[in-house]
Amino acid sequence: MLDIFTHRLRLHADPSRVVVRPFHIGWAPGGVSSGRTERLVGEVLALSAAAAREELEVVLKDFEARHWQTRRVFMTRYEEIEGMMGLDGRDIGDEKRQLIGAYFCHEYSYAAAALMNPSAVPHFDQSGMPKGSLRILMSLRAVGEGHISSVAFREGIITANNEMKLAPEPPFATSADIFGSDEEHVPSGPVTVHRHRDSTLSGTVIFPITEAQSKGLEDLRLVQFHHDDGEVEWLGTYTAYNGSQIQSELLRTKDFRAFDLVPMTGPAARNKGIALFPRKIGGRYLAIGRQDGENLFLLDSDRLTHWEEGVRILEPHYPWELVQIGNCGPPIELDEGWLLLTHGVGAMRKYSIGAVLLDKNDPSKVIGRTEHPILAAADQDREGYVPNVVYSCGAIRHGDRLFLPYGVADSSVAFAFVPIAELVASMV
Repeated sequence: MLDIFTHRLRLHADPSRVVVRPFHIGWAPGGVSSGRTERLVGEVLALSAAAAREELEVVLKDFEARHWQTRRVFMTRYEEIEGMMGLDGRDIGDEKRQLIGAYFCHEYSYAAAALMNPSAVPHFDQSGMPKGSLRILMSLRAVGEGHISSVAFREGIITANNEMKLAPEPPFATSADIFGSDEEHVPSGPVTVHRHRDSTLSGTVIFPITEAQSKGLEDLRLVQFHHDDGEVEWLGTYTAYNGSQIQSELLRTKDFRAFDLVPMTGPAARNKGIALFPRKIGGRYLAIGRQDGENLFLLDSDRLTHWEEGVRILEPHYPWELVQIGNCGPPIELDEGWLLLTHGVGAMRKYSIGAVLLDKNDPSKVIGRTEHPILAAADQDREGYVPNVVYSCGAIRHGDRLFLPYGVADSSVAFAFVPIAELVASMV
């Protein structure tokens, strides 16, 4: 048995975490305003200045203390409506503008249903870290109303002694958006979204923007990528879901303020679960994919956004993974080779986490794999929105251990520290 340390901290779904989102009332396809929209705006414009002030005060009493810069959010939303309707707002007072903006907003609880499937990378700011400590950044899949998934973030610190401390969430959450547009009507990517300049990353949420993403951004697998020229970039593959179809897309950022969301092409992008290697090997970009939904493939490309079929390197073998296997995040470079965390699905659709070791210079060669799971759903980890599931979208090496955040029953997030040497030694 591996000497795995499971941290006592758990993260759970939290309906109190809310953001202001655009409320789309009566918009026709293509972002054209309807009679309902024009009627609503007209009703507000017809109010006396005193009546508009009174109504705005009611709204602010209800919501101003729950959100960051609420008046500015309302004004920004008004400006979007003004642009789409062709209004001339020069003669409209600030209070009516804010009130119009409020009518076209709503409060959304982005993690009310579930919080799950995390990935971890080194934080972009390591200043002031004591020896043996590492500042980390995690992505989380947050699920809210309508079972729509978005990307949330948490920052924290881990130490060599299995200690972990997460930065507190700010009282207000904000969404990263395309400024000045009605994002419901962006047909396709690539698109760039921006974090608000005064918001923290731990309070930032990335929501679906394009039609391909309209029902969710699922399971972001972050990796700190080192380019050949020495440039460092944070990349993340995720699944875009529109309610009937899925496709793989790529998140790119250098500063976690601007995020490019780029659709992937090629036959390997038709399914979910692509995980990128953290650097080129042999002059090519490499990734692990599961485009047939059952086996693992090594993919290679001259572009980060296009992936062909690749070569099959791993099939289900042990009882705990006979239904299907997949990756649990990007490969991690060790002296011994590339450590790839996997997930397997067994009887009763029970999910477990295992690992394989790939050759350092030729990752198509499997050196070893775990005969038994590293982690499996058991006891308190069985119950939740989707029972009997443990799942991760990426671990991080820190010293002689893996820091492994993982989702539990599609309902919460737990944290484990796994000894690397013991893990490698356990492989057959």
